[in-house]
Amino acid sequence: MKPFTLKLGEQPLTLALLDECLGQPLHVDISGSALDRVERGRGWVDDLVASGAPIYGINTGFGHLRNKRIPPEQLDQLQHNLIISHAVGVGPATPPEIVRWILLFKLNMLLAGHSGVRTDVVRVMQLFLNADILPVVPTRGSLGASGDLAPLAHVVLGMIGRGEISVPGAAEHAGTRTVRPAAEVLAALGLPPLQLTSKEGLALINGTQFMAAYAANIGVRARRLADLADLIACLTLEGFRGSIRPMDPRLHELRPHGGAQAVAANIRRHMTGSEILASHADCPRVQDPYSLRCVPQVHGAFRDVLAHYCEVITREINSVTDNPIIFEDAAISGGNFHGAPLALVLDYLAIALTDLASISERRTYQLLGGEDGLPKLLMQDTGLNSGYMLPQYTSAALVNECKVLATPASVDSIPTSLGQEDHVSMGATAALKCYEILDRVETVLAVELMCAAQAVDFRAPQRPGQGPAAAHAIIRRHITHADADREFGDDIRTALRLLRESTELRAIAGA
Repeated sequence: MKPFTLKLGEQPLTLALLDECLGQPLHVDISGSALDRVERGRGWVDDLVASGAPIYGINTGFGHLRNKRIPPEQLDQLQHNLIISHAVGVGPATPPEIVRWILLFKLNMLLAGHSGVRTDVVRVMQLFLNADILPVVPTRGSLGASGDLAPLAHVVLGMIGRGEISVPGAAEHAGTRTVRPAAEVLAALGLPPLQLTSKEGLALINGTQFMAAYAANIGVRARRLADLADLIACLTLEGFRGSIRPMDPRLHELRPHGGAQAVAANIRRHMTGSEILASHADCPRVQDPYSLRCVPQVHGAFRDVLAHYCEVITREINSVTDNPIIFEDAAISGGNFHGAPLALVLDYLAIALTDLASISERRTYQLLGGEDGLPKLLMQDTGLNSGYMLPQYTSAALVNECKVLATPASVDSIPTSLGQEDHVSMGATAALKCYEILDRVETVLAVELMCAAQAVDFRAPQRPGQGPAAAHAIIRRHITHADADREFGDDIRTALRLLRESTELRAIAGA
């Protein structure tokens, strides 16, 4: 896969830019002015060290050991020991696309020039990204305060020649990755292990880049999902022969939530030209079930949550979250590493995503009931065939998982470092949970997509509106109509792949 080129050091990172490079290797260029800032910040650290004044994490111990002074000849060893003692992560490895963004966001932070690292450190991180050599980072172990200490320590392990590194597979195995000892990978590149000096280890592991990388990945995918969810709901509305009267702009002017207004407008646009709608304009049904009638309110509330979430995440990935933070005349110990801003919005979005899955599963359920001429379970010959009974079971199971995972992590705090770090955010837990929820929500919507396409088939020869008609055509190129039972699990996987990867489907949803 061709790397996506980014220029760092002049412009802030945005979720729109990250959307373009989602899942891709990166090639990073660094501006000269950014390198100048790094050199200036390093000069400030050297001056502080020369002054002999006690400065946290530069010539003192860490956490509860903050009052232990370290002699000048041991300052480099202090930073080395910090990394190897803090690399205590456990659990499965962080996905490569997340590790890339951890490195990217950490590098972007260092280029602000307030962390006091040498340009050597910046160049090593740039080389790692450009060669797509990614440290193996266990997912569990961060408290989301003092930064993501354990996972970021594993990132640095690879830079100092310890731990393991994931490298791209050979050309004949494109898309695969191999895990090798870090020392072996660095030797093959002719790159000596990085020798850390004063402040550098602390700068590299203090920060929110682990949870921020997950949060940004979630934000990019959730923004895509917002448009797709509206389009999928339109397919269900057509298959169910539902009404778009609840999308009337006059209703939403009287309760002017921006998200609801946007969703109602989306649905009206997608449903333009629908022959199915026109065919039941005077039908006796007075109201649709909530899962169809309240799409603007539920999808819209999700959009409003997502807008706030994306604002916070964008601010975070362009912030300095180190400690202490270095200025020309001082090293200030503060709390910029604390993950509360991320933890709270991750928990908030997890709840909103769960509600999006919940209403989607209910729409799938409604399609199976044989409403208004549809065959029960979306198949004519049932009994011998179970039809689409079991895909709804899968959705129900996944929604249950979402509900369990949506319990907020940010309401908990367990003191550490013998009480010095007495209130932590648990933001990393919030990030990992929200990431899992998003996976389930995408799958629930993929099941609805598959079932709604089957329902629309039974409305022929009447055509759906322009949005659902275009989406239906894409689905039918990959998933055929089912007249009898088959391995619907394969269809679910195909629908999920389309939802995640089809630029054509995404273009229709966001047109």
